[in-house]
Amino acid sequence: MANGEPERKESRNVTINQNSPEILTNSIYTPAFLREHIGKLMRVEFLIGTNNLVDRIGILEDVGASYILLRALESDNLVYCDIYSIKFITISQNSFYGGINNNRYHYY
Repeated sequence: MANGEPERKESRNVTINQNSPEILTNSIYTPAFLREHIGKLMRVEFLIGTNNLVDRIGILEDVGASYILLRALESDNLVYCDIYSIKFITISQNSFYGGINNNRYHYY
């Protein structure tokens, strides 16, 4: 990093344990279901207003009780998304590893 500062790696992943709420552990709930697909490429469609669908494509990085984090393919930025406005999700059957910075994408 600049000015001799050490590089910081932030841990954003939600830690799941026996005290976690059921919404994060039981796959009948959307957050727990989506947690099973972390690392996959997906297209997420959001309902904005009453009839406007907007989509985002990225790698699912993390899932909380009320949000998902997508890593945008175009910019490698994290996109925080409201889970309650999601209407449709298309999940790639392949796992996705790599990143924009190293210009290498690997599908498995």
